[in-house]
Amino acid sequence: MYRTVVRVTARVTFVGAVTTAVLVSGGPVYAGEPVRLAVNDLPTVISNLTNTVTTLLAAVATLFLTIGGFRRVTSGGDPAEVEKSNQALRSAAIGYALAVMSPVLLTLLKSIVGS
Repeated sequence: MYRTVVRVTARVTFVGAVTTAVLVSGGPVYAGEPVRLAVNDLPTVISNLTNTVTTLLAAVATLFLTIGGFRRVTSGGDPAEVEKSNQALRSAAIGYALAVMSPVLLTLLKSIVGS
């Protein structure tokens, strides 16, 4: 038990010493140029966000369209299943509408932030 405590204490002390050394030295030292984390300006980020949001919305809307169509085909006239398929198809329509509107909304956001 005593040896385990000594090993854990030694590891914690080593990690603490390394962390302190890195913090005191001002951060890690790189062999070349430091890595820039934010390489794009705001308009580029918003443009990338527009593409990503539009793609995700269209993909989810297509999934709901597929689910709604499958439920409609397999409903067999059951009113509860028909209502579930209608709800899925409504969700797909809303998703496609948002996918069409997302470039407009993000362009509005770009004009608001002044880029």
